[in-house]
Amino acid sequence: MGKLWQKEITLDTLMEEFTVQNDFVVDLDLVKSDILGSLAHAQGIAKIGILSQKELQEVTTGLLSILKEHTEGSFVIHKEDEDCHTAIEGRLTTLIGDAGKKIHTGRSRNDQVQTALRLWMKEFLITLAYSTISLAQELTRFSIQHEAVPMPGRTHMQLAMPSSVGLWASSFAEQLTDQATHLLSLKDLINQSPLGSAASYGTNLPIDRSYTASLLGFNRPQHNVLYANNSRGLFEAMILDSCDYIGLTLSKMAQDLLLFSLPEFGYFSLDSRLCTGSSIMPQKKNPDGLELTRSRSALISGYALQVKSIIRSLPSGYNRDFQDTKEPFMKGAKSTLLLVQIMSHMIKGVSVHEKNLIQGCKSELYATDEVLKRISEGRPFREVYKEVGMNLESVSSYDPVKTIKNRTMIGSTGNLGLSELQASLQEKEKEVQDQLNKLAETYTSLCKEEIMLVL
Repeated sequence: MGKLWQKEITLDTLMEEFTVQNDFVVDLDLVKSDILGSLAHAQGIAKIGILSQKELQEVTTGLLSILKEHTEGSFVIHKEDEDCHTAIEGRLTTLIGDAGKKIHTGRSRNDQVQTALRLWMKEFLITLAYSTISLAQELTRFSIQHEAVPMPGRTHMQLAMPSSVGLWASSFAEQLTDQATHLLSLKDLINQSPLGSAASYGTNLPIDRSYTASLLGFNRPQHNVLYANNSRGLFEAMILDSCDYIGLTLSKMAQDLLLFSLPEFGYFSLDSRLCTGSSIMPQKKNPDGLELTRSRSALISGYALQVKSIIRSLPSGYNRDFQDTKEPFMKGAKSTLLLVQIMSHMIKGVSVHEKNLIQGCKSELYATDEVLKRISEGRPFREVYKEVGMNLESVSSYDPVKTIKNRTMIGSTGNLGLSELQASLQEKEKEVQDQLNKLAETYTSLCKEEIMLVL
Protein backbone atom coordinates (compact mmCIF):
# COMPACT_ATOMS: atom_id res chain seq x y z
CA MET A 1 0.00 0.00 0.00
CA GLY A 2 1.00 3.66 -0.21
CA LYS A 3 1.87 5.83 2.74
CA LEU A 4 -0.82 6.27 5.41
CA TRP A 5 -1.30 9.87 4.31
CA GLN A 6 -1.06 9.10 0.54
CA LYS A 7 -3.59 10.81 -1.73
CA GLU A 8 -3.10 11.80 -5.36
CA ILE A 9 0.44 13.15 -5.03
CA THR A 10 3.58 11.03 -5.22
CA LEU A 11 6.26 12.30 -2.85
CA ASP A 12 9.43 13.69 -4.39
CA THR A 13 12.25 11.09 -4.18
CA LEU A 14 14.74 13.39 -2.48
CA MET A 15 12.10 14.54 -0.01
CA GLU A 16 11.29 10.90 0.76
CA GLU A 17 14.97 10.21 1.43
CA PHE A 18 15.18 13.27 3.68
CA THR A 19 12.01 12.62 5.67
CA VAL A 20 12.34 8.86 6.09
CA GLN A 21 16.11 8.39 6.43
CA ASN A 22 16.53 5.13 8.40
CA ASP A 23 13.33 5.38 10.44
CA PHE A 24 12.08 2.23 8.73
CA VAL A 25 15.13 0.35 10.07
CA VAL A 26 14.79 1.70 13.62
CA ASP A 27 11.14 0.61 13.58
CA LEU A 28 12.05 -3.06 13.45
CA ASP A 29 12.32 -2.78 17.24
CA LEU A 30 8.72 -1.57 17.45
CA VAL A 31 6.91 -4.11 15.29
CA LYS A 32 5.75 -6.25 18.22
CA SER A 33 4.74 -3.17 20.21
CA ASP A 34 2.73 -1.80 17.30
CA ILE A 35 0.96 -5.12 16.77
CA LEU A 36 -0.03 -5.19 20.46
CA GLY A 37 -1.35 -1.64 20.19
CA SER A 38 -3.31 -2.53 17.06
CA LEU A 39 -4.80 -5.63 18.67
CA ALA A 40 -6.09 -3.50 21.54
CA HIS A 41 -7.31 -0.73 19.21
CA ALA A 42 -9.18 -3.31 17.13
CA GLN A 43 -11.04 -4.47 20.22
CA GLY A 44 -11.70 -0.85 21.14
CA ILE A 45 -13.33 0.03 17.81
CA ALA A 46 -15.18 -3.29 17.72
CA LYS A 47 -16.72 -2.35 21.06
CA ILE A 48 -18.33 0.72 19.43
CA GLY A 49 -19.41 -1.13 16.26
CA ILE A 50 -16.73 0.04 13.80
CA LEU A 51 -15.61 -3.58 13.37
CA SER A 52 -18.04 -6.49 13.38
CA GLN A 53 -17.10 -9.54 15.41
CA LYS A 54 -16.21 -11.32 12.16
CA GLU A 55 -13.97 -8.43 11.11
CA LEU A 56 -12.39 -8.29 14.56
CA GLN A 57 -11.51 -11.97 14.25
CA GLU A 58 -10.04 -11.38 10.79
CA VAL A 59 -8.00 -8.42 11.98
CA THR A 60 -6.75 -10.35 15.01
CA THR A 61 -5.78 -13.36 12.91
CA GLY A 62 -4.05 -11.14 10.36
CA LEU A 63 -2.06 -9.23 12.99
CA LEU A 64 -0.96 -12.46 14.63
CA SER A 65 0.18 -13.77 11.24
CA ILE A 66 2.30 -10.64 10.82
CA LEU A 67 3.73 -11.15 14.31
CA LYS A 68 4.71 -14.69 13.30
CA GLU A 69 6.32 -13.41 10.10
CA HIS A 70 8.27 -10.84 12.09
CA THR A 71 9.43 -13.48 14.58
CA GLU A 72 10.60 -15.68 11.71
CA GLY A 73 12.36 -12.75 10.03
CA SER A 74 10.26 -12.65 6.87
CA PHE A 75 8.37 -9.41 7.60
CA VAL A 76 10.07 -6.54 5.77
CA ILE A 77 9.68 -2.78 6.20
CA HIS A 78 10.58 -0.91 3.02
CA LYS A 79 11.72 2.69 2.83
CA GLU A 80 8.58 3.49 0.84
CA ASP A 81 6.55 2.38 3.87
CA GLU A 82 8.25 5.07 6.01
CA ASP A 83 7.75 3.06 9.19
CA CYS A 84 6.48 -0.17 10.71
CA HIS A 85 2.96 1.22 11.12
CA THR A 86 2.36 1.61 7.39
CA ALA A 87 4.06 -1.70 6.65
CA ILE A 88 1.87 -3.56 9.15
CA GLU A 89 -1.35 -2.00 7.90
CA GLY A 90 -0.38 -2.69 4.30
CA ARG A 91 0.44 -6.33 5.04
CA LEU A 92 -2.76 -6.70 7.07
CA THR A 93 -4.87 -5.42 4.15
CA THR A 94 -3.09 -7.81 1.79
CA LEU A 95 -3.83 -10.72 4.13
CA ILE A 96 -7.48 -10.02 5.02
CA GLY A 97 -8.78 -7.44 2.54
CA ASP A 98 -11.16 -4.57 3.40
CA ALA A 99 -11.31 -5.29 7.13
CA GLY A 100 -7.62 -4.34 7.26
CA LYS A 101 -8.48 -0.89 5.91
CA LYS A 102 -10.64 -0.22 8.99
CA ILE A 103 -7.90 -0.72 11.59
CA HIS A 104 -6.81 2.92 11.54
CA THR A 105 -10.30 4.26 12.29
CA GLY A 106 -10.25 6.59 15.28
CA ARG A 107 -6.49 6.87 15.66
CA SER A 108 -3.70 8.92 14.15
CA ARG A 109 -0.22 7.71 13.40
CA ASN A 110 0.74 10.02 16.29
CA ASP A 111 -1.00 8.08 19.04
CA GLN A 112 -0.17 4.84 17.25
CA VAL A 113 3.58 5.62 17.39
CA GLN A 114 3.24 6.89 20.94
CA THR A 115 1.50 3.71 22.06
CA ALA A 116 4.11 1.44 20.50
CA LEU A 117 6.91 3.50 22.04
CA ARG A 118 5.22 3.68 25.43
CA LEU A 119 4.81 -0.10 25.56
CA TRP A 120 8.48 -0.54 24.65
CA MET A 121 9.55 2.10 27.21
CA LYS A 122 7.63 0.48 30.03
CA GLU A 123 9.14 -2.93 29.42
CA PHE A 124 12.57 -1.38 28.90
CA LEU A 125 12.49 0.39 32.26
CA ILE A 126 11.53 -2.82 34.06
CA THR A 127 14.15 -4.81 32.13
CA LEU A 128 16.88 -2.26 32.82
CA ALA A 129 15.89 -2.14 36.50
CA TYR A 130 16.18 -5.93 36.63
CA SER A 131 19.64 -5.90 35.01
CA THR A 132 20.77 -3.04 37.25
CA ILE A 133 19.64 -4.96 40.34
CA SER A 134 21.51 -8.02 39.04
CA LEU A 135 24.69 -5.95 38.72
CA ALA A 136 24.17 -4.56 42.22
CA GLN A 137 23.78 -8.13 43.50
CA GLU A 138 27.02 -9.14 41.76
CA LEU A 139 28.81 -6.22 43.40
CA THR A 140 27.31 -7.14 46.78
CA ARG A 141 28.56 -10.71 46.44
CA PHE A 142 31.98 -9.31 45.53
CA SER A 143 31.80 -7.02 48.59
CA ILE A 144 30.93 -9.89 50.92
CA GLN A 145 33.78 -11.97 49.53
CA HIS A 146 36.32 -9.17 50.05
CA GLU A 147 34.69 -7.28 52.93
CA ALA A 148 37.76 -7.36 55.19
CA VAL A 149 40.39 -6.75 52.49
CA PRO A 150 42.09 -3.38 53.20
CA MET A 151 42.41 -0.84 50.41
CA PRO A 152 43.90 2.66 50.31
CA GLY A 153 41.17 5.28 50.22
CA ARG A 154 41.94 8.24 48.00
CA THR A 155 40.86 11.85 47.58
CA HIS A 156 42.34 14.05 44.85
CA MET A 157 43.87 10.74 43.63
CA GLN A 158 46.23 10.86 46.62
CA LEU A 159 46.40 8.58 49.65
CA ALA A 160 43.72 9.69 52.11
CA MET A 161 42.36 7.22 54.69
CA PRO A 162 42.00 3.46 55.15
CA SER A 163 39.27 1.85 53.07
CA SER A 164 38.36 -1.65 51.95
CA VAL A 165 37.45 -3.54 48.82
CA GLY A 166 34.08 -4.20 50.44
CA LEU A 167 33.43 -0.49 50.92
CA TRP A 168 34.49 0.31 47.36
CA ALA A 169 32.31 -2.33 45.71
CA SER A 170 29.26 -1.88 47.92
CA SER A 171 29.28 1.88 47.27
CA PHE A 172 28.47 1.10 43.64
CA ALA A 173 25.99 -1.60 44.66
CA GLU A 174 24.02 0.91 46.77
CA GLN A 175 24.21 3.58 44.07
CA LEU A 176 22.88 1.21 41.43
CA THR A 177 20.14 0.06 43.80
CA ASP A 178 18.93 3.65 44.11
CA GLN A 179 19.10 4.06 40.35
CA ALA A 180 17.02 0.91 39.83
CA THR A 181 14.45 2.36 42.25
CA HIS A 182 14.44 5.55 40.19
CA LEU A 183 13.82 3.55 37.00
CA LEU A 184 10.80 1.86 38.58
CA SER A 185 9.35 5.16 39.79
CA LEU A 186 9.75 6.52 36.27
CA LYS A 187 7.97 3.44 34.94
CA ASP A 188 5.02 4.31 37.18
CA LEU A 189 5.00 7.83 35.70
CA ILE A 190 4.95 6.75 32.06
CA ASN A 191 2.49 3.90 32.66
CA GLN A 192 -0.28 5.87 30.92
CA SER A 193 -1.83 4.97 27.58
CA PRO A 194 -1.78 7.62 24.82
CA LEU A 195 -4.01 5.47 22.59
CA GLY A 196 -7.09 7.39 21.51
CA SER A 197 -5.51 10.83 21.76
CA ALA A 198 -5.19 10.76 17.94
CA ALA A 199 -3.35 13.73 16.44
CA SER A 200 -3.34 15.60 19.79
CA TYR A 201 -7.04 16.46 19.92
CA GLY A 202 -8.91 13.17 20.22
CA THR A 203 -11.82 12.22 17.91
CA ASN A 204 -15.60 12.43 17.96
CA LEU A 205 -15.88 8.64 18.20
CA PRO A 206 -16.90 7.28 21.62
CA ILE A 207 -13.78 5.10 21.96
CA ASP A 208 -13.33 3.78 25.50
CA ARG A 209 -9.76 4.79 26.23
CA SER A 210 -9.82 3.21 29.68
CA TYR A 211 -10.76 -0.11 28.10
CA THR A 212 -7.92 -0.11 25.57
CA ALA A 213 -5.49 1.09 28.26
CA SER A 214 -6.41 -1.88 30.46
CA LEU A 215 -6.02 -4.31 27.55
CA LEU A 216 -2.44 -3.09 27.11
CA GLY A 217 -1.64 -3.27 30.81
CA PHE A 218 -1.44 0.48 31.41
CA ASN A 219 -2.56 1.82 34.76
CA ARG A 220 -4.76 4.41 33.07
CA PRO A 221 -5.14 6.44 29.88
CA GLN A 222 -3.04 9.59 29.67
CA HIS A 223 -5.92 11.92 30.46
CA ASN A 224 -5.33 15.11 28.46
CA VAL A 225 -5.08 14.25 24.76
CA LEU A 226 -2.82 17.23 24.00
CA TYR A 227 -0.49 16.35 26.86
CA ALA A 228 -0.37 12.79 25.50
CA ASN A 229 1.16 14.18 22.33
CA ASN A 230 3.33 16.81 24.04
CA SER A 231 4.88 14.13 26.24
CA ARG A 232 6.53 12.57 23.21
CA GLY A 233 10.22 13.23 23.49
CA LEU A 234 9.75 14.43 27.07
CA PHE A 235 9.28 10.92 28.46
CA GLU A 236 12.10 9.67 26.24
CA ALA A 237 14.37 12.39 27.65
CA MET A 238 13.44 11.45 31.22
CA ILE A 239 14.34 7.84 30.52
CA LEU A 240 17.61 8.77 28.84
CA ASP A 241 18.51 11.00 31.79
CA SER A 242 18.03 7.96 34.03
CA CYS A 243 20.21 5.96 31.64
CA ASP A 244 22.78 8.74 31.81
CA TYR A 245 22.97 8.49 35.61
CA ILE A 246 23.66 4.77 35.31
CA GLY A 247 26.24 5.43 32.61
CA LEU A 248 27.99 7.96 34.85
CA THR A 249 28.10 5.42 37.68
CA LEU A 250 29.52 2.69 35.46
CA SER A 251 32.04 5.05 33.88
CA LYS A 252 33.41 5.86 37.33
CA MET A 253 33.54 2.17 38.22
CA ALA A 254 35.32 1.39 34.95
CA GLN A 255 37.88 4.14 35.58
CA ASP A 256 38.57 2.79 39.07
CA LEU A 257 39.05 -0.72 37.70
CA LEU A 258 41.37 0.59 34.99
CA LEU A 259 43.44 2.42 37.58
CA PHE A 260 43.53 -0.33 40.18
CA SER A 261 44.44 -3.00 37.61
CA LEU A 262 47.49 -1.08 36.36
CA PRO A 263 50.67 -3.11 36.98
CA GLU A 264 51.96 -0.20 39.06
CA PHE A 265 49.00 -0.68 41.41
CA GLY A 266 48.28 -4.36 41.01
CA TYR A 267 45.28 -4.24 43.34
CA PHE A 268 43.03 -6.04 40.86
CA SER A 269 43.47 -7.98 37.64
CA LEU A 270 41.00 -8.78 34.88
CA ASP A 271 40.14 -12.13 33.36
CA SER A 272 42.20 -12.47 30.17
CA ARG A 273 39.08 -13.58 28.30
CA LEU A 274 37.63 -10.11 28.88
CA CYS A 275 40.64 -8.32 27.41
CA THR A 276 41.84 -7.84 23.84
CA GLY A 277 45.36 -7.78 22.40
CA SER A 278 47.54 -5.55 20.27
CA SER A 279 48.22 -6.05 16.57
CA ILE A 280 51.90 -5.17 17.08
CA MET A 281 52.78 -5.65 20.77
CA PRO A 282 52.49 -9.33 21.73
CA GLN A 283 52.52 -8.71 25.48
CA LYS A 284 49.44 -6.46 25.52
CA LYS A 285 46.32 -7.31 27.52
CA ASN A 286 43.97 -4.43 26.86
CA PRO A 287 40.93 -3.64 29.06
CA ASP A 288 38.90 -2.45 26.08
CA GLY A 289 35.58 -3.25 27.74
CA LEU A 290 36.31 -0.78 30.53
CA GLU A 291 37.57 1.88 28.15
CA LEU A 292 34.49 1.52 25.96
CA THR A 293 32.31 1.76 29.06
CA ARG A 294 33.66 5.28 29.52
CA SER A 295 33.01 6.24 25.90
CA ARG A 296 29.59 4.58 25.70
CA SER A 297 28.62 6.48 28.84
CA ALA A 298 29.48 9.69 27.00
CA LEU A 299 27.41 8.61 24.01
CA ILE A 300 24.40 7.99 26.26
CA SER A 301 24.76 11.52 27.64
CA GLY A 302 24.81 12.75 24.05
CA TYR A 303 21.63 10.87 23.14
CA ALA A 304 19.83 12.43 26.11
CA LEU A 305 20.97 15.88 25.02
CA GLN A 306 19.91 15.22 21.41
CA VAL A 307 16.34 14.43 22.42
CA LYS A 308 16.05 17.45 24.73
CA SER A 309 17.53 19.73 22.08
CA ILE A 310 14.96 18.54 19.51
CA ILE A 311 11.89 19.11 21.73
CA ARG A 312 13.14 22.24 23.49
CA SER A 313 11.23 24.87 21.49
CA LEU A 314 8.47 22.91 19.79
CA PRO A 315 4.94 24.35 19.85
CA SER A 316 2.07 22.29 21.24
CA GLY A 317 0.65 19.59 19.00
CA TYR A 318 2.41 17.14 16.74
CA ASN A 319 5.52 18.26 14.89
CA ARG A 320 7.56 16.06 12.54
CA ASP A 321 10.64 16.89 14.64
CA PHE A 322 9.47 14.18 17.03
CA GLN A 323 10.55 11.54 14.51
CA ASP A 324 14.18 12.42 15.14
CA THR A 325 13.85 11.62 18.85
CA LYS A 326 13.22 7.95 18.13
CA GLU A 327 16.67 6.85 16.98
CA PRO A 328 18.71 8.51 19.75
CA PHE A 329 16.22 7.20 22.29
CA MET A 330 16.46 3.61 21.06
CA LYS A 331 20.25 3.80 20.75
CA GLY A 332 20.66 5.29 24.22
CA ALA A 333 18.28 2.81 25.84
CA LYS A 334 19.81 -0.28 24.25
CA SER A 335 23.36 0.97 24.87
CA THR A 336 22.59 1.39 28.58
CA LEU A 337 21.14 -2.10 28.91
CA LEU A 338 24.20 -3.62 27.23
CA LEU A 339 26.49 -1.48 29.39
CA VAL A 340 24.92 -2.80 32.59
CA GLN A 341 25.09 -6.37 31.35
CA ILE A 342 28.76 -6.15 30.30
CA MET A 343 29.80 -4.57 33.60
CA SER A 344 28.15 -7.43 35.48
CA HIS A 345 30.21 -9.75 33.29
CA MET A 346 33.38 -7.76 34.01
CA ILE A 347 32.92 -7.80 37.81
CA LYS A 348 32.70 -11.60 37.73
CA GLY A 349 36.12 -11.59 36.08
CA VAL A 350 37.92 -9.33 38.60
CA SER A 351 40.59 -10.93 40.80
CA VAL A 352 41.64 -9.19 44.04
CA HIS A 353 45.31 -9.20 45.13
CA GLU A 354 45.21 -8.72 48.89
CA LYS A 355 48.98 -8.60 49.34
CA ASN A 356 49.36 -5.67 46.95
CA LEU A 357 46.42 -3.86 48.55
CA ILE A 358 47.96 -4.17 52.02
CA GLN A 359 51.34 -3.00 50.68
CA GLY A 360 49.55 0.03 49.25
CA CYS A 361 48.40 1.04 52.74
CA LYS A 362 51.43 3.26 53.53
CA SER A 363 51.87 4.77 56.98
CA GLU A 364 50.69 8.23 55.86
CA LEU A 365 47.27 6.64 55.23
CA TYR A 366 46.82 6.51 59.01
CA ALA A 367 47.61 10.19 59.69
CA THR A 368 43.99 11.04 60.51
CA ASP A 369 43.68 7.93 62.67
CA GLU A 370 46.78 9.11 64.56
CA VAL A 371 45.30 12.57 65.10
CA LEU A 372 42.07 11.09 66.46
CA LYS A 373 44.02 8.73 68.67
CA ARG A 374 45.99 11.62 70.22
CA ILE A 375 42.96 13.85 70.85
CA SER A 376 41.48 11.05 72.92
CA GLU A 377 44.06 12.19 75.47
CA GLY A 378 42.20 15.51 75.76
CA ARG A 379 44.31 17.67 73.46
CA PRO A 380 42.69 20.12 70.96
CA PHE A 381 42.08 18.71 67.47
CA ARG A 382 43.69 21.57 65.55
CA GLU A 383 46.84 21.44 67.67
CA VAL A 384 47.27 17.70 67.11
CA TYR A 385 46.34 18.04 63.41
CA LYS A 386 49.23 20.46 62.91
CA GLU A 387 51.62 18.36 64.97
CA VAL A 388 50.97 15.23 62.92
CA GLY A 389 50.92 17.12 59.62
CA MET A 390 54.34 18.62 60.32
CA ASN A 391 55.79 15.24 61.36
CA LEU A 392 54.29 12.61 59.07
CA GLU A 393 57.35 10.45 59.53
CA SER A 394 56.27 9.96 63.13
CA VAL A 395 53.10 8.19 62.03
CA SER A 396 53.63 4.46 62.20
CA SER A 397 51.67 1.91 60.22
CA TYR A 398 48.58 0.48 61.85
CA ASP A 399 47.31 -3.03 61.30
CA PRO A 400 45.24 -2.45 58.14
CA VAL A 401 42.72 -5.23 58.81
CA LYS A 402 42.11 -4.20 62.41
CA THR A 403 41.84 -0.57 61.33
CA ILE A 404 39.02 -1.17 58.87
CA LYS A 405 37.21 -3.53 61.25
CA ASN A 406 37.35 -0.93 64.03
CA ARG A 407 35.41 1.58 61.93
CA THR A 408 31.93 0.67 63.17
CA MET A 409 29.96 3.77 62.24
CA ILE A 410 26.97 2.92 60.02
CA GLY A 411 28.13 2.46 56.45
CA SER A 412 31.85 2.41 57.20
CA THR A 413 34.29 -0.44 56.59
CA GLY A 414 33.46 -2.31 59.80
CA ASN A 415 29.69 -1.91 59.47
CA LEU A 416 28.74 -2.16 55.80
CA GLY A 417 25.40 -3.91 56.40
CA LEU A 418 25.97 -6.19 53.42
CA SER A 419 23.52 -8.87 54.52
CA GLU A 420 20.76 -6.23 54.72
CA LEU A 421 21.72 -4.90 51.29
CA GLN A 422 21.68 -8.41 49.86
CA ALA A 423 18.25 -9.12 51.35
CA SER A 424 16.89 -5.83 50.02
CA LEU A 425 18.19 -6.60 46.53
CA GLN A 426 16.64 -10.06 46.57
CA GLU A 427 13.30 -8.50 47.47
CA LYS A 428 13.63 -5.90 44.70
CA GLU A 429 14.58 -8.59 42.19
CA LYS A 430 11.41 -10.53 43.01
CA GLU A 431 9.32 -7.36 42.71
CA VAL A 432 10.75 -6.60 39.27
CA GLN A 433 10.43 -10.20 38.11
CA ASP A 434 6.77 -10.09 39.11
CA GLN A 435 6.32 -6.98 36.98
CA LEU A 436 7.94 -8.69 33.99
CA ASN A 437 5.69 -11.71 34.50
CA LYS A 438 2.65 -9.44 34.61
CA LEU A 439 3.68 -7.86 31.29
CA ALA A 440 4.07 -11.31 29.77
CA GLU A 441 0.55 -12.23 30.93
CA THR A 442 -0.84 -9.05 29.36
CA TYR A 443 0.87 -9.75 26.04
CA THR A 444 -0.28 -13.37 26.07
CA SER A 445 -3.89 -12.38 26.66
CA LEU A 446 -3.74 -10.15 23.57
CA CYS A 447 -1.73 -12.26 21.14
CA LYS A 448 -2.12 -15.77 22.56
CA GLU A 449 1.62 -16.38 22.77
CA GLU A 450 4.53 -15.38 24.98
CA ILE A 451 6.47 -12.43 23.60
CA MET A 452 8.73 -9.78 25.05
CA LEU A 453 9.36 -6.46 23.36
CA VAL A 454 12.84 -5.45 24.47
CA LEU A 455 14.96 -8.64 24.42
